[in-house]
Amino acid sequence: MNFVSIIMGSKSDYEIMKNCADTFEKFNVKYEMIISSAHRSPARTKDYVKSAEEKGAVAFIAAAGMAAHLAGALAATTTKPVIGVPMKGGAMDGMDAMLSTVQMPAGMPVGTVALGRSGAINAAYFAMQILAISDKELAVKLKEDRLVQAKKVETDSASIEVIL
Repeated sequence: MNFVSIIMGSKSDYEIMKNCADTFEKFNVKYEMIISSAHRSPARTKDYVKSAEEKGAVAFIAAAGMAAHLAGALAATTTKPVIGVPMKGGAMDGMDAMLSTVQMPAGMPVGTVALGRSGAINAAYFAMQILAISDKELAVKLKEDRLVQAKKVETDSASIEVIL
């Protein structure tokens, strides 16, 4: 069974990462969601990644704040795609999380998305694009979603536009 794994460094990340899960549910994409810390529970994190891969995880989404660097720990543990969602907060309001997620050594890639809600949603879309390479039905749903988004822009514009 193919699915995407969402791993959060702490429970405080849940309210943002629920948007990621909600996006998967909108498209009927299977996912798991757990809390596991790269630093406070490294053995749990490593064991979970191995278990998830054995069950069919196709990609991992890692959300962590400050310089916790959960995404990098996952990238070191798996060859599956890892998508990092840096979380706001701390003394640097998320900049440290952004930098620790995006600055990876060569050969250890982490796809990094934006901070917060948009990042959580885009992480789900990015993972679904990976799944859609081999899932034609999901590929069609994603193309239809793009058309809906484009139509919304046109509708929103029509409600306010002034053109000479």
